[in-house]
Amino acid sequence: MFYLRGCGRWVAASFTKQQFPLVRLSSDSAAPRTPHFDVIVIGGGHAGTEAATAAARCGSRTLLLTHRVDTIGQMSCNPSFGGIGKGHLMREVDALDGLCSRICDQSGVHYKVLNRRKGPAVWGLRAQIDRKLYKQNMQKEILNTPLLTVQEGAVEDLILTEPEPEHTGKCRVSGVVLVDGSTVYAESVILTTGTFLRGMIVIGLEMHPAGRLGDQPSIGLAQTLEKLGFVVGRLKTGTPPRIAKDSINFSILNKQTPDNPSVPFSFTNETVWIKPEDQLPCYLTYTNPRVDEIVLNNLHLNSHVKETTRGPRYCPSIESKVLRFPNRLHQVWLEPEGMDSDLIYPQGLSMTLPTELQEKMITCIRGLEKAKVIQPGYGVQYDYLDPRQITPSLETHLVQRLFFAGQINGTTGYEEAAAQGVIAGINASLRVSRKPPFVVSRTEGYIGVLIDDLTTLGTSEPYRMFTSRVEFRLSLRPDNADIRLTLRGYKDAGCVSQQRYERACWMKSSLEEGISVLKSIEFSSSKWKNLIPEVSISTSRSLPVRALDVLKYEEVDMDSLAKAVPEPLKKYTKCRELAERLKIEATYESVLFHQLQEIKGVQQDEALQLPKDIDYLTIRDVSLSHEVREKLHFSRPQTIGAASRIPGVTPAAIINLLRFVKTTQQRQAAMNESPKTDQCLRNADRLQERQFLLSPATLPRRTSLTDTFLTLKPTLSPGRASLKASWCISTDFTSVVTLTGAKVTTIPGLRTPVSTRPTGTVPIPKNIYSILNTYEGR
Repeated sequence: MFYLRGCGRWVAASFTKQQFPLVRLSSDSAAPRTPHFDVIVIGGGHAGTEAATAAARCGSRTLLLTHRVDTIGQMSCNPSFGGIGKGHLMREVDALDGLCSRICDQSGVHYKVLNRRKGPAVWGLRAQIDRKLYKQNMQKEILNTPLLTVQEGAVEDLILTEPEPEHTGKCRVSGVVLVDGSTVYAESVILTTGTFLRGMIVIGLEMHPAGRLGDQPSIGLAQTLEKLGFVVGRLKTGTPPRIAKDSINFSILNKQTPDNPSVPFSFTNETVWIKPEDQLPCYLTYTNPRVDEIVLNNLHLNSHVKETTRGPRYCPSIESKVLRFPNRLHQVWLEPEGMDSDLIYPQGLSMTLPTELQEKMITCIRGLEKAKVIQPGYGVQYDYLDPRQITPSLETHLVQRLFFAGQINGTTGYEEAAAQGVIAGINASLRVSRKPPFVVSRTEGYIGVLIDDLTTLGTSEPYRMFTSRVEFRLSLRPDNADIRLTLRGYKDAGCVSQQRYERACWMKSSLEEGISVLKSIEFSSSKWKNLIPEVSISTSRSLPVRALDVLKYEEVDMDSLAKAVPEPLKKYTKCRELAERLKIEATYESVLFHQLQEIKGVQQDEALQLPKDIDYLTIRDVSLSHEVREKLHFSRPQTIGAASRIPGVTPAAIINLLRFVKTTQQRQAAMNESPKTDQCLRNADRLQERQFLLSPATLPRRTSLTDTFLTLKPTLSPGRASLKASWCISTDFTSVVTLTGAKVTTIPGLRTPVSTRPTGTVPIPKNIYSILNTYEGR
């Protein structure tokens, strides 16, 4: 047994049953009397608290090590949780019985659902949180979690042993060394160090070591990880100044009120702890040219801005916004920090200017002319580890049983940290019991997308979750996270309580039953019009209309439907959540198939060549975000496959890029090809479209035949299908394929006359290999 000290020397050590005083802050009687645990979690932030409690829920004796117990659950930056994409993560953490969603429902002061103008798949649950109340409730939960012990202490080093031969890795972690020289042993260790790895705080030109304001950084542990061979990078973030509430003129500002009713984060709560009328408002103001002037005239006094270290793209400092978007007004949201707090958090004014310049800038803004700065804004620079060095279970490749979660993996945000924490805690516990890891795939949750992006693409800037990163977002909605993850969490991980599991099972069965009933109720469109006059259904429809289809109309909900057909439907309106989820299921019933087909198209056409002369920064015929355009312009990928592997280029962007490139190629080919081909293209709308499924035996391995210039129609069922004068132009317009019975032949060159136009039947085997569009000639 050995451990690697911060100085980089390997020192032999033997395990002794040495006791040292634990700061016992939990009342758990099952915690070990000697310093040996199943799982050790280093760090008491948002990733650490979720990791520690998840490991304990899975049955592992867990130790949470933190610098100071009174900072457990501290919200170091903004006083809010959730948002677009982030709210999905909150729901998924809750589905796995995590803490943060339940604590937010007990601590919020302003609840609002963002993106309401769009569909429920991309709604973003968000809440302003009382900092003090959140920390109190989180610490109460942590200190009363069975099998969890909390100890104050800073970790200086890792204890390492020989690796397990059946797993990859050059060594195995078996404990930690604290700064006082004492040791604690464990079967698994989770690092959730946040911004503390060689953290450095910056205000103006002043810099001093700190993980956050008032807390010392972790130097020795950072050196240990570097000595072990981990690729270490550097990132930065920042926070705005805090303003005295009584110094702000709210009367001239735009007021935002909370939602009524409030939507809770947790599936276990029907409502939040505070009524909407008792919640606190937020206020909106804007920057002005005077703010730009102060920033531009004092860049030489701001070392944080001059640093080449990458900061968060989607939460930039005011200096970054002024430099990137000059002569624009920027929003500033004035957010309360708590029910009894005298501080206001100016969201959008993160800055690292000298304190006196911060005060000068604040007073230039409308409503803040007499504002008093209580705490200056500051920046933090810190080490992170390339997340491509960890597996989807968040265990490292280099060191067995060592897990990373949170900002150490290059993410930003409380929600991203919490999501990683719960997965790391589950898998650290499963590793102890030698069970298979619990991995969430991209098709199962936003957590899966987050971890897959990190582990396969890595990141060069703080990673933030958005709905646009998720290709299956129509099925990965906030409302169904319990059905997607709670059942798996109970069966595969053991991290979910029996009560939560039974509730998820009831909801799943109730939804299935409700949808079945809605499908079974059919009336004519005229009768539906009489039953629900407000619905704009066409009375000219000849076929019967299902109740499920009527529910898709925006003006129809389960209450109005149950009034029209009370006998079978009334019981589904007793639970508000069930009624709302039936409405959502009806809304998305017909569109999920089309999304899955697009994803398959990306996989089939991954090798498609991209034009070498494409200008990603200026092209307007394709919908790409500014971030994606920058990354494509910098990397200049040659194929769709290469573009899809660039960090930050989302699957949705790849779909849009693929569609643009194919359309451009087809348009160009139509202009350059022979009159025969031009005539074919002009008459394409008169050709009957078909799809056939071919087996490997009938299709050449290297032939590309998918997605031609005609729109696809539903695929024929497996069996036999009639085929008349069938032919197809390949994707790249370099060949014509002729079908003769069940045989496929390729004729090079479009100018080659296609004289054989056979009539016959083609067997369609069940072992699907590829989709081929064929068209019936005239």
